[in-house]
Amino acid sequence: MSYYITKTVGGHSCGKFALTSIVRFVIIGGSIIINSLKGNLQMTCQKTFMANEGNIKREWLVVDATDMPIGRLASQVAMILRGKHKPTFTPHADAGDFVIVLNSDKAVLTGKKMTDKIYFRHTGYVGGAKYTQAKHMMEKNSDRAVEHAIKGMLPKNSLGRQMYRKLKVYKGVEHPHVAQQPREITLVGKRGGSK
Repeated sequence: MSYYITKTVGGHSCGKFALTSIVRFVIIGGSIIINSLKGNLQMTCQKTFMANEGNIKREWLVVDATDMPIGRLASQVAMILRGKHKPTFTPHADAGDFVIVLNSDKAVLTGKKMTDKIYFRHTGYVGGAKYTQAKHMMEKNSDRAVEHAIKGMLPKNSLGRQMYRKLKVYKGVEHPHVAQQPREITLVGKRGGSK
């Protein structure tokens, strides 16, 4: 298929060029061959990949939180939930993987966060503000503390809520997702021992 133009061409999506003579475009496959009075010029166009529900391939990953600072764990897991570890990352699509976090009770808080960090929630009733010290949260609901840290590093919109649903956090080493055949990965930043 050939196209003829007689005007100056500039800012084409495959590259910038300017031609003022009569030009013939021939599109073959993904290449554009330009025939002009001065000779041939060949350009190759590549389309940007855009992820959608039809072409996303998700897998299940297992992460061990033993001796891992909660913040480092949360930042890396949030990156996996968003899909930023894949070359097919698309900002407006949920292209991330499912993540199973085990041993959340063995995750650590650095510095004086065990005593100084306060978790806030509200029951919805008047005067229903509840404050929980990080030490008590890690003893009773360590899975909730890890979920809270990861959720804070996801987008604050409907896309972020959709990504958050792919997170599964458990206190021990047992989980009910064996049928999904999860692959175990190791994250960077594990401490030598808990302090």
